[in-house]
Amino acid sequence: MRGEPLKAPFPWFGGKSRAASLIWEGFGDVPNYVEPFAGSLAVLLARPTTPRVETVNDLDHYVANFWRALSQAPEEVARHADNPVSEVELHAWHRWLVANGEFRTRMEKDPLHFDALVAGRWVWGISQWIGSGWCSAPQWKGRAHPGNGMRGIHGRRARDHSKDVEYAKRPRLTTANGVHRRRLQEPGGAGDGAAPPVLTPWQQKPDLAGSRGAAGRGVHASGRRNQALLEWMEQLAARLRYVRVCCGDWKRVLTPAATTQIGVTAVLLDPPYAHDAGRDPALYAHDAADVSREVREWALAHGEDPKLRIALCGYEGEHDMPPTWRCVAWKAAGGYSAARGDGANAERERVWFSPHCLRARQADLFESRRATP
Repeated sequence: MRGEPLKAPFPWFGGKSRAASLIWEGFGDVPNYVEPFAGSLAVLLARPTTPRVETVNDLDHYVANFWRALSQAPEEVARHADNPVSEVELHAWHRWLVANGEFRTRMEKDPLHFDALVAGRWVWGISQWIGSGWCSAPQWKGRAHPGNGMRGIHGRRARDHSKDVEYAKRPRLTTANGVHRRRLQEPGGAGDGAAPPVLTPWQQKPDLAGSRGAAGRGVHASGRRNQALLEWMEQLAARLRYVRVCCGDWKRVLTPAATTQIGVTAVLLDPPYAHDAGRDPALYAHDAADVSREVREWALAHGEDPKLRIALCGYEGEHDMPPTWRCVAWKAAGGYSAARGDGANAERERVWFSPHCLRARQADLFESRRATP
């Protein structure tokens, strides 16, 4: 990888890879790191110092299972992810994964359980799925009429998609993501991306650019087959070898036993942004309109603890923090939003640092970009 940080092998809206260096300068080399909203783990994977105690959590069973399975069985995960783009398989696996209630129950009850087949097929599918809805169990009935306003996969719509037909979705056909991404000679990854559009299911199809011999995303990248894909997974597994992966409510990993009793603890709070802050409410399989507020309240209640260094992420104006907290602006990648001409949110990204975070060495650079909190 030639010194470049590892990245997740799947696209993920809201990842913080571009802000990772800024966040780590605020954290420093802490003995304990906790990330209650794991997602693509962009910040953890970009850690510039030797990992110590690290705990991550995600409410999404498939996300938590992927990281847990990858850390324990990278070869199996790579084998199940190494399959061509196929529309009929995409929908068959989507239905199978959604219907697998036993898997989700075991993930909740057994802290050691993982399923490499589920992990491999989940990353295979999310890397070719267009927009939101992968493994989120929507109940589609009937077939929606396309109407005159549908203009391809980038059409902008504001209507109920619950009755659209699942089998009519197609995989992504443009430049692909995640494991379907363009040929790379070095293991690396596609990492996080900007918000995908919410599409009518009949319009969604696989990203055909991710087939063998074509550009693709993540595990579907040409050249990812066999050794290159396995090396990528093995490098991620080595990095995650001692990371504790939990699956459940975010507060479960923020107890004193998991944080300050271990030592000085860095806590990255990157919850789904508030709906009223301008974020698309259909992005995540597990979402709650008030989680952003709850996270802010926790941060305010614990921000003065000298053993906690907290970074709270959100959009401009989303969090009203005390003047003792430092607010820094950064710019996210445009991705889908920029392609559709509505990427204004990329300029609204903020990180609020608690009083006991370190002052970043790059302060002068970012001070010039600071904006209204």
